[in-house]
Amino acid sequence: MNAALLERLRTELDERRATTGLRRDLVVSGAQGPTLDVGGERLVNLASNDYLGLAGDPEVLDAARRALRETGLGVAAGRVLCGTRAVHGELEARIAELVGAEDAVLHHSCFDANLGLFDALVGPQDVVLSDALNHASLIDGIRLTRARRHVYPHADLDELERLLTASADARHRLIVTDGVFSMDGDLAALPRLAELAERHDAVLVVDDSHATGVLGATGAGTAEHFGLRGRVDVLTGTLGKALGGGAGGFVAGDRAVVETLRQLSRPYIFTNAMAPALAVAALTAIRVARRRPDLRARLAANTAWLRGTLRDLGYEVPPGEHAIIPVMLRGGTLAADVASALRRDGVLVFALSHPVVPAGEERIRVQVSASHTAGQLERAAAAFGRARAVLAGS
Repeated sequence: MNAALLERLRTELDERRATTGLRRDLVVSGAQGPTLDVGGERLVNLASNDYLGLAGDPEVLDAARRALRETGLGVAAGRVLCGTRAVHGELEARIAELVGAEDAVLHHSCFDANLGLFDALVGPQDVVLSDALNHASLIDGIRLTRARRHVYPHADLDELERLLTASADARHRLIVTDGVFSMDGDLAALPRLAELAERHDAVLVVDDSHATGVLGATGAGTAEHFGLRGRVDVLTGTLGKALGGGAGGFVAGDRAVVETLRQLSRPYIFTNAMAPALAVAALTAIRVARRRPDLRARLAANTAWLRGTLRDLGYEVPPGEHAIIPVMLRGGTLAADVASALRRDGVLVFALSHPVVPAGEERIRVQVSASHTAGQLERAAAAFGRARAVLAGS
């Protein structure tokens, strides 16, 4: 191995270790659910995206087991070769129906979907306008395109409108936003974004990964939540969060958009197809989520209770309604110290610090599930109450 490269990497790792620290994967055991085993101890799990509790739903698991026996582990081929099974097309049709689009195309993950989207649709004559807090997959996908790129300050739609006006000479303009922003849990101002897109003849692209299955009367996402179902031009999302927690992402939109991605999206063309058993699980999860609005109601109730309780305990919790609850613990290692205290007290959460969030915006991200019982949430709240001692000593 090249000695100079190794020396540089070791130096940079030492610098990272001394400043932000090195990330270490947490090894857990047991199935994903409202609790997890960590080092032999059962912790209340407030760190996953299993918003509806479908990762452990018996109907979803039984469907996956049957499919695994019938179709095998995977397809060992891409969709354009011999990797396509009937369930892939059925799942794409159900996703399109759910979100109110003409068609949808599966990818291995929403990260892949976002990586393949922009280069397939736009080029040097075009402009992409992206919210500053968009997910890393959107940022990376936009970087891969040859289009002109502008980043507007988070949720600053006046600046977005200025950029739209200034780029009126472009062939196409894409407004790109998360539906729910993953670090803060706030929702995009979709009604005004849709109005700006229509008035300026721009294309509205929304990554709805944290809203699909969660928001709206049928779980169609942010657009349905705002009464705009079907008015988002291009929608991307994941099957790996609320819809079973397995794997898979998608792009939904007009048939011409979807067909273009089938022809040009490199992650679609050059990657193995989604395992059929996972596709069956996702298809089943969509059916369960649509016929069980009580799951979304329970999620909303759990979220409102814990959000209010954390505020009553004296924590800084920004206003919001999504199951992502940021608990702001600004400065130094405070968030990490509180997260460690909570873990010792039986609650699994993670601290977020720079560069994941800006310096001075450190927080713990709490994520609630419909599967959490009242007792589990009360246990978590009590631990947060005891963790106030860490704040008092800071």
